[in-house]
Parts: sequence; C-alpha cells; structure tokens
Amino acid sequence: METNVVVILICSGLLVGFINTMAGGATIISLSVLTWLGLPLTVANGTNRLAVFFQTLTSVSSFQNSHLVDWKKSLRVGIPTVIGSVAGSFIAVKLNEDIIRYAFVIIMIIMLAFILFKPSLWLKGNAALLELPVKKWNYPLFFVIGVYGGFLHVGVGYYLLAAIVLGLGLDLMKANVMKNLLVMLYVPFSLIIFIINDQVMWKYGLIHAIGNVIGAFVASRMAIKRGSEIIRWVMIVVIVVLTADMAGLINIKDAIVVLLAD
Repeated sequence: METNVVVILICSGLLVGFINTMAGGATIISLSVLTWLGLPLTVANGTNRLAVFFQTLTSVSSFQNSHLVDWKKSLRVGIPTVIGSVAGSFIAVKLNEDIIRYAFVIIMIIMLAFILFKPSLWLKGNAALLELPVKKWNYPLFFVIGVYGGFLHVGVGYYLLAAIVLGLGLDLMKANVMKNLLVMLYVPFSLIIFIINDQVMWKYGLIHAIGNVIGAFVASRMAIKRGSEIIRWVMIVVIVVLTADMAGLINIKDAIVVLLAD
C-alpha cells in the first residue's frame, strides 16, 4: 500500500473519530474517502463499520474510566437497538433515497431549532423524566433507530441523541456517552453480516481505524473536560453542514474528492 494512501486513511479517520464521538454524521467523510480510493459503496459501508467499532470502543473506555457510563439503562435500550440493527442489515427492499434525504433534513432542522432555542433541554436534561423507568414506547423507538443504523448508519448518532435526551431525560453529555455505547453494541452485529458477504476491506478498515481511535480519544477527553456546551456547538456546526449537503446546497463528497485530488 502506498504511503499517501496510509496518510489519507489515518488523517481522515482522525477527523471522523473526533466528529463522531463529539456529535455524529462523519461517516459521510469515511464513505467519500473509501469510495475515492476505489472501493464499491457497499464495501466502503462495511469497511467503515470496522473503524467505527474501534472508535466507539475507545470512546466508551475513556468515558467508563471517568465513571460516566450508565450500563443499566443503556443495556435496556441497547437490546432493541441491536435487534433493529441486525434487521436493518438484512433489509433487501430498496429504500427511496429522496424520502430518506427529505426526512433527514426535516428532522435535523427540528433538532437544530431545539438546540438553538431550547438549550436548557439539552444541557440540563429532564430530572423528572430521568428518575422514571424506561417507558415502553422507547423500545420500538430504539428498534427503529437500530434498523436505520444497521442499514445506512449515516447520521444515526443524531437520532440516538434526540431519543436519549427527549425520551430518557439525560443531559447532552450523558446522552453522548450512551450514544457511543449503543453504537459500540450494535456495530459488531451489522459488521458480521458485511463480513459474511465479503464486503469488508480489512487493510483499509484497520488503517482507517488508527485515525478513528486517536480522534475518539481526543474528543472523549475534551467532552469530559468541557461538558455539554462543547458538544452542543459541535452538533450545531455539523448539523448545519450535513443538512446543507442533504438539501443539495453543498456537496461534501465532491469537496473531499477535490481536496484529495489536489
């Protein structure tokens, strides 16, 4: 493998690991880089999950060392999320990309409005809701999010954050910890399906994971030190960029290809 390819995979992985750990949505960078390197989209999708697993393993370990992981509640909603991700990975029906894109844009705009105009909801959480046991309606909700994560994965972190903050009452800092844990739990199951179908480029995935791990470690330490406020601002920036891309106002993939070509 050429040195420049190794550098590209590690550097892009570092950025992806940082953004995904702090907020989410950076999978689009990974897919753009991997397809630019010649991988079919399905193989790039599977290869990326290898890096994501090591990324979340790193961030969760860092959060656990600071005693921030709520294992009991996480496992309660983690089970339907994992089951959903397996179902999503097996989906054979072709989804309409336009519907997915429009739905993503609408949900992201609503989330952005909440984050900007109702910051206390995200920064402080809901103490009353937090003291209650997990409501039954949360289980199908996390199942559906798991289906999306298993099938597409791009932007799943934002759906998880919204469900955790609004449905479970956690503040943004603790919700982000749980989000990383849930992704760590479901990714291996969807990854196995990609491996069985020979859709993982191990060499690229493991090298990309080096950058992901470094980025995840830096982001998790920064999140622990700075708290919900830094996560909120990273989310705002990334949501604006992703929404603009999904709405067709900008093209992240083309921009990355131009940068790599230079």
